[in-house]
Amino acid sequence: MAAPVLAPITRQVSGRTATVPVPGGPARGQPLAAAVAGLPVLDSDGRRVPFGALFRERRAIVVFVRHFLCYTCKEYVEDLAKIPRSFLQEANVTLIVIGQSSYHHIEPFCKLTGYCHEIYVDPEREIYKRLGMKRGEEVTSSEPSPHIKSNILSGSVWSLWRAVTGPLFDFQGDPVQQGGTLIVGPGHDIHFIHRDRNRLDHKPINSVLQLVGVQQVDFTGRPSVIHV
Repeated sequence: MAAPVLAPITRQVSGRTATVPVPGGPARGQPLAAAVAGLPVLDSDGRRVPFGALFRERRAIVVFVRHFLCYTCKEYVEDLAKIPRSFLQEANVTLIVIGQSSYHHIEPFCKLTGYCHEIYVDPEREIYKRLGMKRGEEVTSSEPSPHIKSNILSGSVWSLWRAVTGPLFDFQGDPVQQGGTLIVGPGHDIHFIHRDRNRLDHKPINSVLQLVGVQQVDFTGRPSVIHV
């Protein structure tokens, strides 16, 4: 059966309403099961929030990371942190990161990465499991991530150093759990899902922003060129 056609996103552009189509992944148009929407995530104070409440009234980009000691997740979230709030607000979209550690690790991870958008944890990985997020590393020939700067040796050494020098010696999550990216809401409609096959298989951020009509971000760090 063909996937149902999703309602396009509308946004205000220079005083007029523009339509932004939302291409989908394999789960395009499928509703999030009520049992999954009812599963709890924890905020930085350990408060339980139903997963579905995060996007009941709004469209959301939900990024599931491997674990908070993962160097690729750290560098990917550092780039997520560069997305201006105004870009998201203009498109009426919220950005959410979900990890799988204890909630005690949320605040240190945010300080480390500069991330200031919404963030929660799923310590039992129940939502990861229900959404079919992979465990283990698949060998693929995917394009290099534009967001990962470290190589596997230097990145792994830095991750281990953070583990042994942190206040709690743990891996801040299952080290073989992979993450993914979900576009969902308002309500329980899934518009797009990407399941990472390995630690380098994050969906490029600008391609995700394009799907929800959010302005693109320059992640190169180069100053903008102003033509006069």
